[in-house]
Amino acid sequence: MSVVTDRALELTASRTPFVHATVVRAQAPASACSGDEAIILPDGSIEGFVGGQCAEGSVRVAALAALDSGASTLLRVLPEEGGEFPDTPGAQVVVNPCLSGGAVEIFLKPVLPPPVVEIVGQSPIARSLEQMCEVLGYATRRSLPDAAPESSAAVVIATHGRDEEESIRRALEADVPYIALVASPRRGSAVLDELGLSCCQRERISTPAGLDLGARTAGEVAVSILAEIVGRLRHGELGAAPAEPSGATVGPEGGEEPAEQAAPSGTGAPEVHVDPVCGMSVIPGEGVPHLVTDEGTIWFCNPRCRDAHAAALGVS
Repeated sequence: MSVVTDRALELTASRTPFVHATVVRAQAPASACSGDEAIILPDGSIEGFVGGQCAEGSVRVAALAALDSGASTLLRVLPEEGGEFPDTPGAQVVVNPCLSGGAVEIFLKPVLPPPVVEIVGQSPIARSLEQMCEVLGYATRRSLPDAAPESSAAVVIATHGRDEEESIRRALEADVPYIALVASPRRGSAVLDELGLSCCQRERISTPAGLDLGARTAGEVAVSILAEIVGRLRHGELGAAPAEPSGATVGPEGGEEPAEQAAPSGTGAPEVHVDPVCGMSVIPGEGVPHLVTDEGTIWFCNPRCRDAHAAALGVS
């Protein structure tokens, strides 16, 4: 296996999102060749080779957009003036005035970790849900009630009365965006009453679990729960849990106790700058040409643009 393939397997195992870039076509004198590949990480860093510094900047920007949308992209990086390069319908085209010639076509495939569904219980519904998650390609985990459900998109509690309160508390404290309790309307309401939840916390718990499909069998109930999870995932509702206005967590006796303000979980998408010389989009990072001025740092797609701008400003 290649170094890039090994790295991709490592990132997949650690549930780190990335973009796999592969050069599918190249025209001389482009520095890249068909089959060259690289990995682009969420911070914009590139591991591997898919072209020189100018083309690399365009790949960074397009790859992070693909990572954000989750959709694969065919990127064509063309010189401002060059020879014929057969068109590819549907490709994203970037004309790079800095290229000395040649053109490359790069396929960008975002690789996103599958959503994690935490399942609590060994009931027929829990077992059916686990089997159906496998069909959908979702990851399943069984850490509750003993450990916090880290990085979970959903928690489904199907224990029929066992470990329900502790599992709900841990799921709320971990800011799991979707929490489902398999219970009848009457019993589900009683369990939530006993926990002494705030209105905001209570609204985050779906009970009875799933959509009202008139389900009767364990398999049908599992389908109704997964249908609700899929709907919320596709509408972007499971990206982050709603904030608790008071910043409180569920106390061990069902009341509320103060909690420290949580730090942001990530740094967000890197900021995109514009090279003032050639107009190309640039993402700051280690090894990216830049110029520090009294007005701030200016980023460039290649050293030639940086040097030209420095000469125009009369700085070194």
